[in-house]
Amino acid sequence: MSTPPRALRLSAKAPSPEALNPDLVDIAQPETPAGCAIVEVLAAAINPSDVKAALGMMPYAIWPRTPGRDYAGRVVAGPSEWIGRAVWGTGGDLGITRDGTHARYLVLPVAALVAKPERIAMASAATVGVPFVTAYEGLRRAHLAGPGQTVLVLGSNGKVGQATVQLATRAGARVIGVERGATRYTGHASAPVEVIDGTRDDIAQTVLSMTDGKGVDIAYNTVGSPYFAAALGALKVGGTQILISTPDRNVPFDIMAFYRRDLHMLGVDSLKLTASQCADVFRTLLPGFEDGSLQGFDVNDGSVLPLDRARQAYLQVLEGSMERLVLAP
Repeated sequence: MSTPPRALRLSAKAPSPEALNPDLVDIAQPETPAGCAIVEVLAAAINPSDVKAALGMMPYAIWPRTPGRDYAGRVVAGPSEWIGRAVWGTGGDLGITRDGTHARYLVLPVAALVAKPERIAMASAATVGVPFVTAYEGLRRAHLAGPGQTVLVLGSNGKVGQATVQLATRAGARVIGVERGATRYTGHASAPVEVIDGTRDDIAQTVLSMTDGKGVDIAYNTVGSPYFAAALGALKVGGTQILISTPDRNVPFDIMAFYRRDLHMLGVDSLKLTASQCADVFRTLLPGFEDGSLQGFDVNDGSVLPLDRARQAYLQVLEGSMERLVLAP
């Protein structure tokens, strides 16, 4: 007997991780609103932001709702030219202001549909969204040009870090990684990546030495406060630090040094981008995924879980699991 279509459902924010226990409810395939399509979700990654939203850390979240931002699946209702096609994507509105991807069915605007490359498996495709959209948006706004530029990626083995490395090396930039307790980059790249152990206390000085005292054009800081000062110190005159997350809200900041070196700081919050806006990013990156110069993340068979194991998976992600956990609704 086949399992009925189901979805995760949160009626309110969880007051603590221990209380995080989304309901698993039976659903029917929804009606198709005008201008929309219905996607049968075959794989949906669990991002840290999904878990944080469930814990009430996203103040604009609407309740009740189904969580989840990233997905891969196939269109089962909507415009005839899309029926049966494999699609993938993400959205800052999904799981926040509209029902998300941790369900059998997902309602999307037709403008949010992007065909999935055949060469990428469903589980891997479901991991691309948040990391690559975040990485791309930061590099775009920081004016990544490619050859002749140097990009410092702090947290280079994390998912956004790896996406940043992929995009920067594909563009032709030199990339230096910083990773706590490591001196090797573990992801895909289009060129060699030099890695500095992030536990050392002279990161900025080391980067300056590696760049003949010039510094880097872009410091993509995926970690936040622990590397804030090092990232600023490693920038060349006119350089940009990108910030996407942080454990601490406040850091010491030398305003005079900042303006005298003509530096820039850039905050990126991919939650501000709707599924349709994220689809535009996917279309821009699609040639790279089709020719293999960009790659999704590896997903072990044991990391693909049914919806009834979502609570366990959410807590693993909250605890900082390096495995890319994916739900199979």
